[in-house]
Order: sequence, then C-alpha cells, then structure tokens
Amino acid sequence: MSIFQSLNTTASALTAQRLRMDVVSSNIANVDTTRAKMVDGQWQPYRRKMVVTEPNEGGFSTFLHAAMNERTASIGNGVKVTKIIEDQTPFKLVYDPTHPDANNEGYVQLPNVDPLKEMVDLISATRSYEANVTVFNATKGMLMKALEIGK
Repeated sequence: MSIFQSLNTTASALTAQRLRMDVVSSNIANVDTTRAKMVDGQWQPYRRKMVVTEPNEGGFSTFLHAAMNERTASIGNGVKVTKIIEDQTPFKLVYDPTHPDANNEGYVQLPNVDPLKEMVDLISATRSYEANVTVFNATKGMLMKALEIGK
C-alpha cells in the first residue's frame, strides 16, 4: 500500500461528488426546458440526469475474498463515475393551452425534474464533498507529522 493511497482514494471521491453537483445544477437549470432535443421531428423536454458511480477496482466480493484468503489487498481504491444516465420517469403534463409547446388538448410536457429532489441530492453531494475534504486534510496532516518525526 502506497503512502498516498488514502489521498488518491479521497481525491477520486472528491472528483465524483463534484461531478454529481454539476449534474444536479444542470438539472435545476433545465427545470422548465421544454425543447431539449429533437426526437422523430418533435421536441422533447429535458430529462433529469443522474450520476452512476462504482468502486475503482473490484467490488465488495473481491475484497471479501481477499480478506478471507488473508492476502494483502489494497482495500479502498476509491470510486469512479461509470456513466451519466437519464431518468426515465414520465414527463409532467400541465394544462396550458397558451404555451407554444402545448399539444392539441392544451397540455404541455414539462421535464421530469423535481426541484425538491434535486436540492436533496445537492445537499447530499455537498456534505459528501465536505467530508472527503476533511479526510484529505486529516491525512495530509498525519503525513506531515510523520515527516516531522524524521527530523
């Protein structure tokens, strides 16, 4: 295990949480966007996006087998963002016959973005980011103290 392993692990989490915050802010910014992309000649509203993360190397079972076999495995290699997916929940229908994107019945399809849900996700990502900054600073402090021992 490298001396910088914990710093690398925390840095990967910081990167993932920052991307999560960026995606949430994009969702909030497009909460009223009714013309996001063209599908089959018709405009579709913006679809909520979500970040998917997974462990950098191996999953829980990999680490469990390594621990059971008493091998020295580098536990905790951080996270990586594997993809950004679109939420497939249906669009919201709102009756507004004066809207330029209203259908023949007067209903407008609005994005499937819920501002309350987005704020909860933003708070969660922010708190995770703050916790990882604290871990990073604590690890950095321990490494600095370890270097002072050698003086």
